[in-house]
Amino acid sequence: METFDQFVLARVVHILAVVMWIGGVAFVTTVLIPALKNLASDDKRLELFERLEGRFAFQAKATTLLTGLSGLWMLDYLNAWSRYLEPQFWWLHLMTFIWFVFSLVLFVLEPLFLHQFFHRLAQQDSKAAFQKLHLMHVILLSLSLLAIAGGMAGAHGYSF
Repeated sequence: METFDQFVLARVVHILAVVMWIGGVAFVTTVLIPALKNLASDDKRLELFERLEGRFAFQAKATTLLTGLSGLWMLDYLNAWSRYLEPQFWWLHLMTFIWFVFSLVLFVLEPLFLHQFFHRLAQQDSKAAFQKLHLMHVILLSLSLLAIAGGMAGAHGYSF
């Protein structure tokens, strides 16, 4: 396979992984957490969240990993490392930041302590815990959508 074909494949993998990853985050943020916040039972809220979140965890980890690897490959292929020094590529900085935050949470913080911390917080005050979780997801989703919009415009030559 020629190098250019590999680049096209990397871009396809990157876009599909981002769609699955951020699409999942959008579902969790706009549908799942609001629905859970409306459940009357604190115990059922936490139980259902943990069951559904556990099913999504593999997808989130796999797509985050694919996004990072394909993005890294494209940066290297294009020899685009200097873009991190150019302000018009702010969206690249934001994409990298978003990827780093999600990767840190999914692969390091959640397994080490975040899962237990949230579980304990939800047992103490379920409504407050889910309110904080929702706010965090709204912020991360908003930044993710901004990065996607900036990246798509930037990839087509638009400069802000």
